[in-house]
Formats: sequence, structure tokens, C-alpha cells
Amino acid sequence: MITELNERSREIFRMIVESYVETGEPVGSRTLSRRGRFDLSPATIRNVMADLEEAGLLFAPHTSAGRLPTEAGLKLFVNGILEIGGLSEAERQDIDGRLAAANRNLPDALEQATQTLSGLARAAGVVLAPKIDRPLRHIEFVPLSPGRALVVMVTEDGLVENRLIDVPLGTPPSTLVQAGNYLSARLVGRTADEARQLIAAEIESSRAALDELTTKLVQAGLASWAGGNNAGAALIVRGQSKLLEDVTALGDLERLRALFDALETKEAMVKLLEATRDGEGVQIFFGADNPLFGATGCSMIVAPYGNSRERVVGAIGVIGPTRINYARIIPLVDYTAKVIGRMLG
Repeated sequence: MITELNERSREIFRMIVESYVETGEPVGSRTLSRRGRFDLSPATIRNVMADLEEAGLLFAPHTSAGRLPTEAGLKLFVNGILEIGGLSEAERQDIDGRLAAANRNLPDALEQATQTLSGLARAAGVVLAPKIDRPLRHIEFVPLSPGRALVVMVTEDGLVENRLIDVPLGTPPSTLVQAGNYLSARLVGRTADEARQLIAAEIESSRAALDELTTKLVQAGLASWAGGNNAGAALIVRGQSKLLEDVTALGDLERLRALFDALETKEAMVKLLEATRDGEGVQIFFGADNPLFGATGCSMIVAPYGNSRERVVGAIGVIGPTRINYARIIPLVDYTAKVIGRMLG
């Protein structure tokens, strides 16, 4: 549709959206006539605004009032007209410095990144943290008591985790050693998911020279790694109070409360953020794009980030009112995601 607008219509539409982003208030034809670079009368501008309204890009919130962009209009503006700037060197150094202070500790870095984005964007910062799926170096089974064993797992970067598992009564120590040796030989340089696929294929094709008891231990060892406390992706949300700064009506407050409730349950937000893994670069979700934002008057700007294998493992972004400053926040989100990706590399 953007190609169907002539230069005059595009300019008037752009001015209306930029005014809305700046003030949140409707803008009228007389104001546009004074501001515009075209020498147009208010009557001519009203005719153009009427055409834009008929096209579904503008609406009048009150009789005889100015116009505001519709959600479809905002989406069209962001995708077709918006000129996105870059970050200044000072802003880049600010983000780099804050994340470097985490000293390559990923949880701390993600927490700092969320707070940084919230502060710079004056919106709520959100991050979907990856489940811990580091390549493994060693795994062994240590007998503890009848029917119980400790699975000791060491990652390539030296992280050690221990998990308790149930084992069949009477399991000999030699079987525990055999299961540990079998797993260690196949885990080197692989994540649990990768190792599971390899081992499942070997067992399915009977290439694994394991008896039934050892096979059960091998599967229990893999399951204990994949099913630990870090198995699920974590959601971090900071700066929700900043969303309240733009609230002027009771109805808006109620809608935001509904959003806060949804954020607390986390499932919907995690699913939304995980959807970004299928895309590249910064993505923008407007209200109607997802039930989570449908009635809140909010948008989300989000970008995925990857690990050293260039696999997308999480996403980071901000949630703000639909009149959020897209031109400024899109490069902020994009750069922060890239910094996190470099840390993971």
C-alpha cells in the first residue's frame, strides 16, 4: 500500500505518526499546515487525511478532533517509511561497558542487558535466556546407596553439575562404569541434545554393544542432564513500571494490569519470544500480531541472539506503548543482541 501513496500523502502521514510518537495526541490539519514542507492549505490536508482514514491508516478518536495512526498505519509506517538511525559511539560504549562488567557471566550479562535496555528505551526490557546446553566433556555415575547414584557431569568450560538418579537395585559398579565410559566417549564436543540423537540412533540400530541394564543407565544419564533446573528457558522482565508512565486513563491501566498478569505467567511471552528464533534481525510485534498485546496498546521490539555455533538460543527486546520511539529503539535492541551474541561466542 505504501507504494500507492504519493509524495504529499506520505509526507502528511509521516508527520502525523511522528507527532503521535512524540506527544501521543491527535494532530489536526491546521497544525500540519504550519509544520509541513508543502505549501498546503488546511482544507487540502483534511482531504488527504480523509483519504488516509478511508485507507485504514488513520482514525479520529473524537468528533472534530485531529487524527491518530491506526495499528495498521503504524505497521505500514515502521515497515515502509521509518528512517532508522544508528547508535552513537557513546551509546555503543555505554552498552559494551555495562555488559562487560558482568565479566562473561551470562546470567549477570542478561540481567544487565535487560536493565540497560529498559533504562535507555524507557520501556520494559525482556530477555529470553537460553537453557544451559553447553558441550560436555565428561560424565560418570557414582554409586551412593542401594537404588541411588550420582551423575557427575563436566562441561567443556569446566562447569560441574551433579544429579541424583534412581538405578535398579543390585546394579554392579562395573555397569555404572561402563555406562559412564560409553556416554563420555560420545559426549565430547556435543551438547546433550546432540548426544541424545547420536545415542538413540545407535541403540535403535543395535550398534551400541550395551546390555539392557547399561542401556537404561545411559538413557537415565542423558535425561538427568537435559531435565535439570536449567532445562527450560528463563524469562527476565525488568522496568514494568515504565509502562505506567504513559497511562492517562483507567481503561489503559486495566489493560496494562492484564499484560502484567500475562508476564507473570510467562508462558505466552516465552512462546512469543521463541517465535523470533525463526526470523533474522529485529522483529516488531504490534498489538494485533499476538493475543498478549491485543488489548494492551503495546508493542514489542525484539531481536534473537546466537551462540558460538551461530545457533539462535534466546531473544532480547523491549515492550512499550505503540507510540514507542521505533527509530531509536530498533538499533538499541539490535546492537544489544549482537553484543550478547559476541559474549556467547
